Amino acid sequence: MLMHLIALPILLPMLAGVILLMPPCGKNVRIRRIASVILAVLTTLVTVSLLLQVLSQGPQIYALGNWQAPFGIVLVADPLAVIMTILTSLLALVCAVYSTAGDDERGGFFHPLLHFLLLGVNGAFLTGDAFNLFVFFEVLLIASYSLLMHAADKHTTRAALQYVIMNLVGSAVFLIALGTLYGVLGTLNMADMAQKVGQLSGDDVYLAKIGGLLLLVVFALKAALLPLHLWLPSTYASATPVVGAIFAIMTKVGVYSMLRVYTLIFGEHAGELNHMAQDWLWGLALATIVVGAVGVLASQDLRKVAANLVIVSVGTLVALVAVQTQAATAAAIYYMVHSTLVSAALFLLADLIARQRGKVMDRITAGRAVNQPLLLALGFGMAALTVIGMPPLSGFIGKIWLLNATLEAGHSQTFWPLYLFVSFALLVALARAGATVFWQRPQKDIHATATENAHPAQLVAVFMLLLCSPLLAIFAGPMTELSNHAAVWVHDYAGMLRLVLGGQG
Repeated sequence: MLMHLIALPILLPMLAGVILLMPPCGKNVRIRRIASVILAVLTTLVTVSLLLQVLSQGPQIYALGNWQAPFGIVLVADPLAVIMTILTSLLALVCAVYSTAGDDERGGFFHPLLHFLLLGVNGAFLTGDAFNLFVFFEVLLIASYSLLMHAADKHTTRAALQYVIMNLVGSAVFLIALGTLYGVLGTLNMADMAQKVGQLSGDDVYLAKIGGLLLLVVFALKAALLPLHLWLPSTYASATPVVGAIFAIMTKVGVYSMLRVYTLIFGEHAGELNHMAQDWLWGLALATIVVGAVGVLASQDLRKVAANLVIVSVGTLVALVAVQTQAATAAAIYYMVHSTLVSAALFLLADLIARQRGKVMDRITAGRAVNQPLLLALGFGMAALTVIGMPPLSGFIGKIWLLNATLEAGHSQTFWPLYLFVSFALLVALARAGATVFWQRPQKDIHATATENAHPAQLVAVFMLLLCSPLLAIFAGPMTELSNHAAVWVHDYAGMLRLVLGGQG
């Protein structure tokens, strides 16, 4: 059983999606909800078990059909990949719990689609093959298309169409890039590509560079990096909030792919193509941070605020990827976990606030008071303090870590002023939003229909996410050690080649 543990974060969600489509889950709402949550818990426990196995026995590979790399399909479980599968599984569990309050009935097949999305994202994190990265991208995108149309209206359909068209173009570019790289290197196994790209010469170098830059376009689109970010605010804000929350992990798949490809394949051992994307990533990342902050300041509702905060987090992460040092990668891993959880919490909080403010919903304007001001204000305050990096929450640790990493790499003169100014802008924007939503009242009372308190399942889900921030701060020591351990493996070129190509399976 232990030897097959690597495949279970992919197989379990696939099995869960099928089970939830079949009787009795397919017909009985209550049974479907219970089964979905249990299966999400099981997937989360499997990913935690896999992390414990990787920490005790070292990174491992799983060769499907016992066909060894580079000829067979392999899954690679190193600390970074497993951390990301745990994060994804936990987020899916929280969203499954939240949806049981009634969101899952606003459209068809929410729970099966949630698990199929989990299948695609976990597969993207665990695959060691560039073509199968494309395959898992398509799996998660197909599920995301359907989830985006969950409880859809005219506005949602327009945003979904834009999202689908952009990603179909991205998929076509992805295939062209893979075809170009395969024609030059004769392989799409990432470790084997890393081994061969440094041996290229002549025109093959330029062809490989074209393929690598096309991949950069694809990953920038998936991650919503400037200038390919325009689809994200409207798409995420128009989706149902529980779908927006699970989508918080989607951009991280693009960032993760950049980290893998431009550290392993086009890293310091790539000969003439070493660090080929570093300058592009650095400049675009800084611009993305600024644009995201402007979007937050200009947002008129809380869901748009949350969507633009995702863009700021993407820019921050890509800047750390561009630095390409072990310290920066460790900071990026910690920040990725922290930012994903708090972004998801903000989407769900925006939903709870909107439900209790009548026609005003989550717009940042004077309106009726929410039914549960203490709980929701506490939740929003925790999320806001985490986002802007105030002590003693996880955002403060992440901010200090990434500032230190850029200082060590010699980028502090560029990064520090910009990032600290953006942090101040976010402080102003979130303080204004919180004060307006929770304190300001219209001169005339708004006569709206009475609203209900948040469902216990919704509160449990939101505070599960919010409590992760103080927990990441309380256990900062072990989390720092884990992030550093994962970063060591990301930059261990020789170790990764021995693991994947050395015949272990």
